[in-house]
Amino acid sequence: MDETFDTHLQELRRGTIVLACLQLLREAGYGYSLLEQLEAHGFATDANTLYPLLRRLEKQGYLTSEWNTEEARPRKFYRTSEAGIRLADTLTDEWRALTGAIASLTEEEH
Repeated sequence: MDETFDTHLQELRRGTIVLACLQLLREAGYGYSLLEQLEAHGFATDANTLYPLLRRLEKQGYLTSEWNTEEARPRKFYRTSEAGIRLADTLTDEWRALTGAIASLTEEEH
């Protein structure tokens, strides 16, 4: 694939990672486990993308976080906030509408 194609694919996936994180973090999770969950669900991403995204969503009020220092290695656990749940629900509804709209376009072609 060429660079332009890859750029468009990356742009399409960027928004889906936000929604996937908000949905998965309805139950508290930490960065590395979230990377694994995302990959298991078909949203492969890397730490250099995920960690800044988590910090940004937290700063925007869509995630909350707390440190767990009970284990040998301290971990920062994130959870979707009430505002994040509202955003995730809205984005999910919009995603479903867009999926239907795209499907109607591709069905017309055949």
